[in-house]
Amino acid sequence: MLANLTDFDLRLIRVFLAVADARGVTAAQATLNVSQSTISSQLAALETRVGFRLCERGRGGFRLTAKGDRFAMSARRLIVATHAFCAEASNMDRQLVGELNLGLIGHTPFSQNARISDAIARFRQRDQAVRFNIQIRPPGELEEHVLNGSVDIAIGYFWHRVPSLDYTALFVERQYAYCGARHPLFGAAGDIEPDEAAQYEWAWRSYPLPEARHSTTERNVTAIADNMEAVALLILSGHHLGYLPVHFAKPYVESGLLKQVNPGSLRYDVTFHMVTRKAPRAGDIQRAFVEDLRAVHLNGPGDDISNNEASGSSRRHVSDHDA
Repeated sequence: MLANLTDFDLRLIRVFLAVADARGVTAAQATLNVSQSTISSQLAALETRVGFRLCERGRGGFRLTAKGDRFAMSARRLIVATHAFCAEASNMDRQLVGELNLGLIGHTPFSQNARISDAIARFRQRDQAVRFNIQIRPPGELEEHVLNGSVDIAIGYFWHRVPSLDYTALFVERQYAYCGARHPLFGAAGDIEPDEAAQYEWAWRSYPLPEARHSTTERNVTAIADNMEAVALLILSGHHLGYLPVHFAKPYVESGLLKQVNPGSLRYDVTFHMVTRKAPRAGDIQRAFVEDLRAVHLNGPGDDISNNEASGSSRRHVSDHDA
């Protein structure tokens, strides 16, 4: 039985996996660049080490035994772990070593995605060997992942304020009320009085939007959706009015499919935040990336958070990026 593992055992295991992947000794010759007899001898040596037959090979063809199949799965995990260990050990002299888990919402404005990319590029210039794990989730899920530690930094809109999380404002997104080309108001869109718009059917969100409640009555909300694509479909049908982020609606507007109902009155702003856990001391990797993210948002083009919030035009409530 294989009581301990040597370099020779690892070489034999790699030979076995190459044969298993090639589905035969003959087919594995090109991969391993050795003779068929050498491969057969190496397989036999590995079977002696483990104490059971790994595969059937001969005139009847090649196939893994039941134990050989299970051994192959374990061997693959071993090889992956070995590679990971070697990569980590070879970079141990770097200042920053480990993982950074980022959580983002979908359909962030292009300019802001560019800033996040700039922050990653800035971070990569550091003395680091960090693996990025990035996931796209709805805002509520992102907060949960930050709380349980599976996400280190989340960027999005968050209408809750969880006491154990820190929220740092990054930028502002504007949303307007839109109508589709099939809607009765489309011809006059742009100068529709809010009271008139309120009489029509609206597509609404499945979560609170305090800034937009004045737009209509609950009775006229005849469609509910939890993501912007669904709201856009409802508006495009011509039967509903609804709010969309200006950057998301832009291609539809340029195609003549959507118009803003009243850009002066039927609109609201949403502040995007960076969210992290409150802790006595953040990890070095997290702290470094936060520094880079703040730097690109302070120095890059775009909305000025401080001016918007000081003037009261920024609202810290939900946008629509759930999907």
